Formats: sequence, structure tokens, C-alpha cells
Amino acid sequence: MSNILPNDLINSLKGDPNFDHEAFAAIHDQEKKTTSIRINPSKIENIDKIEFDIDGSIPWCKNAYYLSQRPIFTLDPLYHGGCYYSQEASSMFIDYILRELNFDTQSIKALDLCAAPGGKSTLINSCLDHESLLVCNEILKSRVNILSDNLIRWGYPNVVVTNNDPSAFGRLPGYFDLMIVDAPCSGSGMFHKDHSAIDEWSLANVKLCSERQMRILGQSVSALKQGGYLLYSTCSYSKEENEQIVDWLIDEFEVESVKVNVSQDWGVVVTASDQHKATCYRFYPHLLRGEGFFLAVLRKKREEGTFSMKKMKKEKNSAPQDIASKWINDEGLYSFLQNDTLHVFPVKYELDLQALRNVLYIRNAGTEIGTLKGKEFIPEHDLALSNRIRKDIPSISLTLDQAQNYLRKENMSIDINAENLRGWVLVNYKGTNLGWIKVMPNRINNYYPKEIRIANL
Repeated sequence: MSNILPNDLINSLKGDPNFDHEAFAAIHDQEKKTTSIRINPSKIENIDKIEFDIDGSIPWCKNAYYLSQRPIFTLDPLYHGGCYYSQEASSMFIDYILRELNFDTQSIKALDLCAAPGGKSTLINSCLDHESLLVCNEILKSRVNILSDNLIRWGYPNVVVTNNDPSAFGRLPGYFDLMIVDAPCSGSGMFHKDHSAIDEWSLANVKLCSERQMRILGQSVSALKQGGYLLYSTCSYSKEENEQIVDWLIDEFEVESVKVNVSQDWGVVVTASDQHKATCYRFYPHLLRGEGFFLAVLRKKREEGTFSMKKMKKEKNSAPQDIASKWINDEGLYSFLQNDTLHVFPVKYELDLQALRNVLYIRNAGTEIGTLKGKEFIPEHDLALSNRIRKDIPSISLTLDQAQNYLRKENMSIDINAENLRGWVLVNYKGTNLGWIKVMPNRINNYYPKEIRIANL
């Protein structure tokens, strides 16, 4: 396999004094997938609830673990309940950076610009102080649904999911304290776990990706406030997409490099860009248990015109404010109607949500509580997975077989009379909510959303 690695890529890396060609080639001789997960601390307190073979902790990420083998996550109800997310270990380095910058202890406004499928968004949401606002954007309409689904599983109400070109964020100057741009790239960092990606790599594609990265950043970085932080990352090894982009950002947008101390025991390579000697971090699969990854931390020095909130006024809200409290712990939240669907969202960011609506296409905001149909209230799937759902709502525990049948949207063999339940009932597995059923006198209706039901495997 070492002979199949692109010569142009190998030659470009040989100029790096930290690059060990032989070790790099040797690790790529075998296609090996390292499996890792990160648990959702709002839903489970420790890893013991998840019955996987754990093979060590990931040192640069809190609540993250390597697995000795890859299970079929689709068949695990706890995955669908949002107890954990399967994410590549190297990319979880963002968690360490955010904590080193103390973003876990302050209330901020954050943007994950290229967010689908949602691994980094759920990581950011777990790490940030829960009084923060997180906007997660995906440019492709075909990918925004999976982003929204993964954030719904994670269960927090402080999230806005948007579906916009990065240029739209130029209409929010100086708005965000933090921007994470995990940019589309040529993907050479994935060669180790996916040899088919090698055939798609070329210098022409590297150049194309570099140009796209500059466009994405150039049209959106004005949304970052003065003194705000930009985390720029790729899964590429090419300097054209990494250090050279960092030098370009420093030249064009008056940002400065920020160095964060990293343990030498981790195997992370600390590099410097050619022009400005900006500190950058590289992950190589022959040095650590993870795939190829690049990250740089930048702080904005330039004074930025600030998006004015002064013109924003609270709109008349016709949403009933008493319904949500029957279903959810609504402390610090307010209710609003989107068509006939009732949402809850942090009252602290009520005006911010109006401002975001004025300039962005919003796919989802906060937590959907339910739909009002006349006098009837139909609870939404989002509500079932919310971290704020009330503990006294009627519920029933399922076995593994019952839970899998529920997730397939099939009939479940439950003795209704024995449970003595009627109406809307939560179903859970090992104490984790999965969704709703409606218990009728002679039958049970399965309300798991058909668009996310699992197929028979």
C-alpha cells in the first residue's frame, strides 16, 4: 500500500522535519479503523451504562473512549437515545482546545459553520457552558436533516440549526465569540481508515479545496467579534489547505496565532506556518490512535463593526406559555409557535433568535415540544429526547427486543393492562427515553418518526 500513497503528497510532507516517511507509509499498509465514542454527560453519568468493550480513554477529550471493536451502533437503543456519539478520536481535540480557552466556564455565542453530520456540534454543545448559544450551520440541504437529528438526540434547547451559504453570516458582523470552521478538504487524513479515498486525491483537488476554504472563511470571518476565537481544522495533510490558509488569514483579516500547551505524551505534532510561524497542530496515525487531522487557533485583533441588536424588539407572542411547563422543566425558557408547532428556547436569547431569523434560513430552533391540533396536544419526538423533559411523565421500560422493534416502528408485545397506562406514554431503555407511544384501550400506536426508523439488519 505504501507504493499507492500519492507521491505528490509524500513529497510535500518530506519537507516537514517531524514527518517520518517510513512509519507513515507502514501504518497505511493496513486499512484499520479506530473506533471511538464520546458520551453525553447530560444523559449518562459514566461509561458503565454502555455495554461496550472499552479500550482506554482519549486523553484530549473529556468523556471519550476508544473501543476494542466496532459494534453495530444502529442496533443499540442507547445510541438513538443520545447517550453517546461515535466520533473520530483526533477531531475530538476541539474539546481540549475549548476547555483550555475557558469556553466551558463562560456564556458565549458560538458558530459551527460546517457542521454536518453533527459530531463536532454535539461535542461543542457538551463542552460549552449551558448558558451559551450555539448556531450549527450546514450549506447542503441534503445533510442538514442528519445534523438536526443528531442535535435533537443530544437534547439541549440552546441550539439553532441553519441551512445557509457561509456568505450569509457576513450579515452578522461581530456577532460570535467563537467560530469553528471544520472546512471541506481533500481528505488525505482519512487514507488510513479508508483506502478508497486515495483514488480521489489529486493536487488539482487540493487546489480546489484550498480555494473553497478561502471563500468560506473570507465570506464569514467578519461574523467573529474583535477578540473572538476562530478554530480552523481539516482532515488533510496538505499545507495548501492548512498552514498556508492560516498565513492567509493572518494577512487578510488581522488575526493572530494562539498557542495552547499540549502534552508531549499525546503524540500531537506542533508545527509552525512558513510565513508567520503560527502555531498549528497535526495528528498522524503512526503517532497516536486517531486519523489525520489539522487544527489552528486564531484570535481576531481587527475591530469589527458590530451587528446591532438595538433595533430588535420582542414580537407579540401568541404561543401559550403554560403548556410547556406540563411537559418540560421550562426554567429560563420561553415558548413560541412555528406554524402549529410549539418550541421552547432560552429566554436569554429571544431577541437573538429574531435577529438570526432576519438574516438566515433556520431549520430548527430550541426544542420542539408538540403540535397543537384544536384542543389536542401531540408531543414531538424532540421533547422525548430533551434533557429538560419532566421526570413525572408516564413511561414504560422496554427490553432490548422491544426497544429495537420500537425503533423499527413495528408492533411491540406489551401487556397494556399490566402497566395500567393510557394516552401519551414515554418509552425508555435502561432509563433513557427513546420516544412516544399512545396507549389506546385495545392497542398501542408507535409514534417513532418514520423518517429515522431503523431498517432490519
